[in-house]
Amino acid sequence: MRQSVARVAIVVPGYDEGIAFYCGKLGFDLLDDSDLGGGKRWVVVRPKGAAETALLLARAEGERQRAAIGNQAGGRVGFFLFTDDFGRDHAAMLSAGVTFLEAPRHEVYGTVAVFVDPFGNRWDLLQPA
Repeated sequence: MRQSVARVAIVVPGYDEGIAFYCGKLGFDLLDDSDLGGGKRWVVVRPKGAAETALLLARAEGERQRAAIGNQAGGRVGFFLFTDDFGRDHAAMLSAGVTFLEAPRHEVYGTVAVFVDPFGNRWDLLQPA
């Protein structure tokens, strides 16, 4: 038996804002942007070179979902972007205007720095040891 996590939904204020950050600033690939009618879209993005897991950008609807924007992990780092070249990606993200909350640090598990998306979600940029 083989299973995998294929999609992880991340609540964003709007589809275009999500695409602008994840594709425009982080360089993710836009895999799908399909109109579902009624103002809804199926928007899927994935880091370059990734084979399986992708993000489903879900536009917040209603107060409860709007309250979850940027707080899907309760203020903790909730998303982990692995890289094969920390220095390259860290520099590219800084030049694209991505906000890092700390300087890069070396841990037993790898080189890491926490960044935040414009919606408030905390991410680790991580090159495993």
